Amino acid sequence: MERKAVVGGRWARTPFALLGVLASCLAGCSTTIVRDAPSGDPGGSAGATSPSATGGSSGALGGSANGAGGSSSVNGGASAGQSTGGNSASSGGTGSSGGTGATGGSGTTAPPQSQCADQSAVMPGRAPLRRLTKVEYNNTVRDLLGDTTQPAYALPTELSGNGFGNDADQQPVPEVLAEGYESLAADIASRMTASPTLLGALDACASNPTSASESSCARTIIQKFVPKAYRRPLATGEADDYAALYQSVRANDTFASAIAAVIEAVLQSPEFLYRVEFGVADAANPSLKRPTGYEMATRLSYFFWKTMPDAELTAAAERGDLGTSSGVRAQAERLVADAKTRDTVRFFFEGLLPLTGVTDEARDPLQYPSFSSAIGALMLTETRTYLDYEVFDGPGTWSGILTEPYTFVNQTLATYYGIPGVTGDSFQKVPVDTTQRLGLLTQGAIMTGTTVTNFTNPVRRGAFILNQLMCRNLQVPIGLMVTPPDPYSAATARERYSLHSKNSACAGCHQQLDPMGFPFENYDAVGLYRTTENGETIDASGAVPDMDDGEVSGPLELIQKLAQNDEVQACFASKWLDFGYGQTLNGGSPDDVCTREALAAKFREGGFNVKNLLVELTQTDGFLYLGAQE
Repeated sequence: MERKAVVGGRWARTPFALLGVLASCLAGCSTTIVRDAPSGDPGGSAGATSPSATGGSSGALGGSANGAGGSSSVNGGASAGQSTGGNSASSGGTGSSGGTGATGGSGTTAPPQSQCADQSAVMPGRAPLRRLTKVEYNNTVRDLLGDTTQPAYALPTELSGNGFGNDADQQPVPEVLAEGYESLAADIASRMTASPTLLGALDACASNPTSASESSCARTIIQKFVPKAYRRPLATGEADDYAALYQSVRANDTFASAIAAVIEAVLQSPEFLYRVEFGVADAANPSLKRPTGYEMATRLSYFFWKTMPDAELTAAAERGDLGTSSGVRAQAERLVADAKTRDTVRFFFEGLLPLTGVTDEARDPLQYPSFSSAIGALMLTETRTYLDYEVFDGPGTWSGILTEPYTFVNQTLATYYGIPGVTGDSFQKVPVDTTQRLGLLTQGAIMTGTTVTNFTNPVRRGAFILNQLMCRNLQVPIGLMVTPPDPYSAATARERYSLHSKNSACAGCHQQLDPMGFPFENYDAVGLYRTTENGETIDASGAVPDMDDGEVSGPLELIQKLAQNDEVQACFASKWLDFGYGQTLNGGSPDDVCTREALAAKFREGGFNVKNLLVELTQTDGFLYLGAQE
């Protein structure tokens, strides 16, 4: 059956607004969002629908709106039927065999070179319906209503999906989430209308309305507030629906309660909770669809700032500036230069790197007396400060981030590392001993974050490099139980973990994992440099799998190799695509493979500059166009 949810309908202060649509999703029926073309949006698509994904969750509160079929792999690994091995698409690397019993990475075969070489072919791929993440919800209500309480953190934990928590194909709506949205909307609406001053923030007329002016004031608030919340002009009848809701509540309650009812309904509407896109025919090629100006403003704003468009973006949409790639680029260059983009880049790195648990890491105080959760917090600040400086104030390249001969520490952390001459609590740029440390990967947060016990785990560290920095996506074979070796079975981690490579079920993966992890044995479980373990000299040699002349004698040489590796550079661009698109791009899709190749090439042309990469991402087909809607 088909169930229609009219956006902007007459919703009372109950969960009906959300649950009415949700019920159809949970029941497995298709939901259609119906609205007229928004006034003032050139080329708005009248009567467009949001179709459900075949076999997946459906409708406004479900999964993919535009996609073909069910959801993609939660962890971004190989789907059933894909080959195992290294990610050959777009990286320029050779890829490698997943080995016996190993579940490899995307392992895809690139489409014919001529297919990606055709620069005139537009290959946008899928454009699934995206729901606001918790961070986006918090930022949006902050900018929409001035609510700085970050209320969405009370919602259930998001699925990792593409690794950043914003994968549109991994956004189910369990009942507890629907109830959470209802509760948040009611609480926010109540707080934002709790006094004449707060009401006046919505519009001056609301601070002290008279009985004669209340209705017109409510209409003014609706026409001012709802388009901002919807991130587009209102369609015919939408303001009337909310005005009718106001009147129905005002008949039995106060002016403030009636305004609160409108806010509550808006905050539960699919047009607020989701980034709904209907698109418009491309002026140059009507067979293609672009996002409307307002939809593109939303894409740009949530990519760079993770919040609603500002006044300048909205004005650009009104003028029609966002219908061309040059217009999009101009706004992208403005947005990337804004301080709000720093928060988004930090969010990206904390999804890419093993940073989130550093402040919670616990170690045996007898074995590691100098380490504490406070040191873990300082390590996190070190890495955040370093990345922020590198991307926005320093050289700005990914290769530089991996290899710079300095870091940022305060006196306490400098003492912990053994760096002399640093005083005070503020973090300052200092040179590192380049015989011991270099760039990002040898920082304490990375080495501690890739260790979860009192003993280092070279396999875990190697997996971090291969999966997060090279996109190999090696996974534990299904049904194989993996346990770390007895930490007292040998003097060094190399001796203990080398036993794994002798097991035929493990050998395939460990031939890649071990050579990448062993060089980092020069750093203990709390990120301190060492040359011995249990009195034995550490052998920190290793290799970059499948790289010509990839052998290394230690961690610093490995880092230099990684910084020069095409696969590492292409993987970084690919991770930004997944993050920016809000999905896990399908390695088996020619559109997605060509998009990865194109962005990797632009990244290389731009000297691997990170800010330039973000701008170039907005010039990809998947950002500028809408995929075919089913």
